[in-house]
Amino acid sequence: MKKFNFRKVLDGLTASSPGGSSGGGSGGGSGAGGGSMHPGGTAGAVGTPRDEIQETLTSDYFQICKTVRHGFPYLPTALAFDPVQKILAIGTRTGAIRILGRPGVDCYCQHESGAAVLQLQFLINEGALVSASADDTLHLWNLRQKRPAILHSLKFNRERITYCHLPFQSKWLYVGTERGNTHIVNIESFILSGYVIMWNKAIELSTKTHPGPVVHLSDSPRDEGKLLIGYENGTVVLWDLRSKRADLRAYYDEAIHSVAWHHEGKQFMCSHSDGSLTLWNLKSPNRPFQTTIPHGKIQRDGKKPESCKPILKVEYKTCKNSEPFVIFSGGLSYDKACRRPSLTIMHGKAITVLEMDHPIVDFLTLCETPYPNEFQEPYAVVVLLEKDLIVVDLTQSNFPIFENPYPIDIHESPVTCTEYFADCPPDLIPVLYSVGAKHKKQGYSNKEWPVSGGAWNLGAQTYPEIIITGHADGSVKFWDASAITLQMLYKLKTSKVFEKQKLGEGKATAEIVEEDPFAVQMMYWCPESRIFCVAGVSAYVVVYKFSKHEVNTEIASLEVRLQYEVEDIITPEPEIIPPFPDASSQLPSLKNLSGSTNTVACEGVMKDSIPCLSVKSRPVRMPPGYQADLVIQLVWVDGEPPQQITSLAVNSAYGLVTFGNCNGLAVVDFMQKTVLLSMGTLDLYGSSDPYQRQPRSPRKSKQFAAGLTELSDSPVSLELERCKSPTSENRENSFSRSRSSSVSSIDRDSKEAITALYFMESFARKNDSTVSPCLWVGTGLGMVLILSLNLPASDELRQTEPVMVSPSGTVLTLKGAVLTFACLDCMGTLTHPPYEVWRDSNSADDGEKTRKRKLVMHSPSSSQDMGDHQFAVICSEKQAKVFSLPSQTCLYVHNITETSFLLRADVVTLCNSVCLACFCANGHIMTLSLPSLRPLLDVNYLPVTDMRIARTFCFTNEGQALYLSSPTEIQRLTYSQEMCDNLQDMLGDLFTPVETPEAQNRGFLKGLFGGSGQAFDREELFGEATAGKASRSLAQHIPGSGGIEGVRGAAGGVIGDLTRARIALDERGQKLGELDERTASMMASAEAFSKHAHEVMLKYKDKKWYQF
Repeated sequence: MKKFNFRKVLDGLTASSPGGSSGGGSGGGSGAGGGSMHPGGTAGAVGTPRDEIQETLTSDYFQICKTVRHGFPYLPTALAFDPVQKILAIGTRTGAIRILGRPGVDCYCQHESGAAVLQLQFLINEGALVSASADDTLHLWNLRQKRPAILHSLKFNRERITYCHLPFQSKWLYVGTERGNTHIVNIESFILSGYVIMWNKAIELSTKTHPGPVVHLSDSPRDEGKLLIGYENGTVVLWDLRSKRADLRAYYDEAIHSVAWHHEGKQFMCSHSDGSLTLWNLKSPNRPFQTTIPHGKIQRDGKKPESCKPILKVEYKTCKNSEPFVIFSGGLSYDKACRRPSLTIMHGKAITVLEMDHPIVDFLTLCETPYPNEFQEPYAVVVLLEKDLIVVDLTQSNFPIFENPYPIDIHESPVTCTEYFADCPPDLIPVLYSVGAKHKKQGYSNKEWPVSGGAWNLGAQTYPEIIITGHADGSVKFWDASAITLQMLYKLKTSKVFEKQKLGEGKATAEIVEEDPFAVQMMYWCPESRIFCVAGVSAYVVVYKFSKHEVNTEIASLEVRLQYEVEDIITPEPEIIPPFPDASSQLPSLKNLSGSTNTVACEGVMKDSIPCLSVKSRPVRMPPGYQADLVIQLVWVDGEPPQQITSLAVNSAYGLVTFGNCNGLAVVDFMQKTVLLSMGTLDLYGSSDPYQRQPRSPRKSKQFAAGLTELSDSPVSLELERCKSPTSENRENSFSRSRSSSVSSIDRDSKEAITALYFMESFARKNDSTVSPCLWVGTGLGMVLILSLNLPASDELRQTEPVMVSPSGTVLTLKGAVLTFACLDCMGTLTHPPYEVWRDSNSADDGEKTRKRKLVMHSPSSSQDMGDHQFAVICSEKQAKVFSLPSQTCLYVHNITETSFLLRADVVTLCNSVCLACFCANGHIMTLSLPSLRPLLDVNYLPVTDMRIARTFCFTNEGQALYLSSPTEIQRLTYSQEMCDNLQDMLGDLFTPVETPEAQNRGFLKGLFGGSGQAFDREELFGEATAGKASRSLAQHIPGSGGIEGVRGAAGGVIGDLTRARIALDERGQKLGELDERTASMMASAEAFSKHAHEVMLKYKDKKWYQF
């Protein structure tokens, strides 16, 4: 364990030279020398002899691995259900498979090829799954391990797979191809049988046309020796596997989409491309004995009903005590162009059409029995939609849907931002759930969710975790994410504070965003005080307070001017605000806060001093939960729209909210509902601007620069209001913008976005002896400014006395836009910003209302332990620096990346210590020790392929992180070695031992239909002894990594090594066994050849040449 000693002083450092450059070549700031961190070297502290800080984190504490994926599988293509294990599998276009069981059992696996999943088939009650991919490969997945792995793959080289069927309790898989042929695969060995049903043998020899690809395969429920093959062009063949010929052939002049058997095996039903269903009887296959077009209009003249859209799939399920169910998707009439995708349920004479919100990908009817030759007794239908999964209850006549226990509605409105909090106060989850539970919908089925397989337990990890997602429609969702599960707790609709936009008004109003004007852009949450704040895309901030009581109240609102360049257009002379205004001027009325430079704008000519959206002016009923306390809107200035907000911070102890954009910074007192500061970024510097830039507008510089230059150390009222206009480069733009911090780029575009804000008890100036409330401000050019906050001394005065905000004159610099701040005390412990302990301001209990504010100033350590110095950790998109305060000496610098830039950096706690976690645009995840910035982890995790990952990636405590891996899914990962080791215990089991139900009257049916023993029958027909070997060029067997994958979870330490060795031995033994078998079969075939040659020789030995 390395010890870092701050007593060491590097000789070459000059503590006072203003030109001192810090390690990255960027300016060292006002009077601060910089230390450069070389590989393996450390930079010593200047003039700060300190005790040793013992850093406990080493690289052994870190490892990256994915933990769990939540949400709806993106672009689903296939669906399967195991009726005995009761687990569901969904395949997707990107080659992913999600396997779902009871809540908590949720597994994600991925085909390496990334090819779309065409079809999935469970080996029922065997703990295995077969997937067929668009690259014509079959895979066998082992589900008897927590992380499924592929045991075998079989790649078809000459034919394309179109349909697969695995009969219940069979080890032979039927595979239909585009050429119309049917192949047979042994599931155990994953080797192709020599038995093939060629298309030209299956159809009549007189038929001159190809029947098209195989679209259906199923064995007859009555006789497993008969295989029903459906071809696309309308031909159906019942193939006798024993005699290798067609028993019957049926022809229909419309293309077939699917086929379904009646359980007795005497009839089958086909669905067709003209919206018709045909029912066929095996005894009279010449024509269907029933043809219906369920949604076709009956023609008056008695002609055939008009054709409809194709019925893509039909299922025909029988019931002992009622009429059979016929369930199909599609088949609606063409004249209803606007009709939504539908599932039709025909039960007797009743036809029910269930309209869906999204197109139907696939559906499955869940039945009481896995045996195809018994009454099916359907009880539910699982419907996989393009963006949803629903289950319909068939046991109730109104067909209600089941309440879905999975978090698959993350994408109900597109996710625009995320925040992740691990180890938050334990009372939050029950409190949020209690206010959220009241919003539950009615009308669901009262039965238990039918997908109930697998097993899951809480595992060892018990700390509470909350994920917050912000959405495009202005909604915010709070999720319980503890123990790698996800459950929705509470939903907040931020758009409710605004008036609804009337249609057609868009052009005439002040909107800056046509689509999704309420989209949530940033969120800031203080779990301890329960203050929540959102910044919206239309340049507004809403501050929310939490209450358990409903309240009816008006929403307070403020307007802020935040414009960078005020050109000299004809406007009234702005009031010069005196440096020390009296207290009364600090309290402008709530309504008239748009500033004193209101321009009289002609309608449609120039928009000025108007916000983008209208806040509701009437009293609003606010249910228990988060209630809007204050809305702050940036306004148009001289026809210029407000810029989007780029940074946001709130502090409940100070009662302040601050936000910035590419024009400047605003600070608002949300207790007194006043604007304290509204300034252009340049004006914040005063004379401290290292680049000595001049504001463009002379009037503006006279008014503000003077005030801030001369009074840089005295408290200027932060009523230096309404200078400029709202701001923020949109994150999308900032992602691709040039990230040069050279002076030339500053000259070209003197806009400097505020990119990071942080309230903290800190040393604002070099000569400070005690910490005081500060606001740290970071900009897009790598500048860090500290603003002093002068708060009223007592709680009573806080509501009336003005808060003063003044620049401290301190400027620090880094390379690249500033991303994050943090503070460590003199012992290297993370110091949290102060907060107010939550109290319910709407409580009926007067004691609760009038109770004094309880502030927690320094956590975790008490104020006397703060010592006389602290460490400021600042990370930009290029480098990290640690400064000692109050001396402002740069102790450590680490240049994180030269060629790329960071998208996210967070100071997080892990194993009772603290580190800096970074995610880089080139896909690297890195962690650095604190305070010494030693690299502890650097893993090339994933390239940022789109803005979604960049926008949603976030780290939290205890080694956890997340990002949106697709528009509908959250991927969680860990960078903690301990969590990687414990992950196996936390994951659910997909397979649990369940008895296969006994078949009813199995023996009687067998005797009646003369079916022979299953295994014997198929083995004899398809085994190598009878059918021979398949052509080698037809398909290639690829052994899977399933064996090794299965023990990856146990891979830590000796046990893992032993297990791996055992598996390697097993595999070697298996290969030797295969070699033995191959040798034996070669010897047998050589013997057979020799015997055969001997027989031929004897037969022809005595014959003359002319007798041949």
